[in-house]
Amino acid sequence: MIVRVNLLPHREQKRQRQKQAFFLMTGLSAAAGAALVLLVWSVLEGYVDNQKGRNKLIADENRRLDAQIKEIATLRQEIEALRARQKAVEDLQADRNEPVYLLDELTRQTPEGIYLRSIRQEDRKVTIAGWAASNERVSEFLRNLTNNGRYVERPELIEIKLAGASPDGIQRRLFDFSMNFYMKPSGELPSGTAAGTPGAQPKKG
Repeated sequence: MIVRVNLLPHREQKRQRQKQAFFLMTGLSAAAGAALVLLVWSVLEGYVDNQKGRNKLIADENRRLDAQIKEIATLRQEIEALRARQKAVEDLQADRNEPVYLLDELTRQTPEGIYLRSIRQEDRKVTIAGWAASNERVSEFLRNLTNNGRYVERPELIEIKLAGASPDGIQRRLFDFSMNFYMKPSGELPSGTAAGTPGAQPKKG
């Protein structure tokens, strides 16, 4: 029977093995840590790329919406311009009939004993002058315009005085008067009303 004796230092070998095991574990840990860091970095990079893609999509949609908003704003401006032109045309058509409305109003509201000699219009303000058989006739004329006028508003007497001269063919004392009123805006004129005969003369007493 042969007995083998290990002459190498036992403790030194054990320390060597422990050192190798430590280095091995350290290397494995470092490799695992690096792999984990790489994995986390890859995941985060994927999140970042995904978020960048979303941001780009949002930016593209915002640019598209901005273009649509500008287009809508342009369409609204065009619509408003068309409405303004349409209203201008309607106002012109309504204003074209104002002389007819004015003559119709004066024909219907002028009482007997009133003789109109001048009518002057500046914008919507109308000034009329004439002769009256009495103060009561002027008051009646003013009341008619105030209460029954369809196309006029705010009638106001300017002055009334004894006339210095009477019209030809009238042999009685007359009063000289003047008043003004305003034509109603075209949007406030009665709809569906027919004007009277433009050439009709005021009633004479």
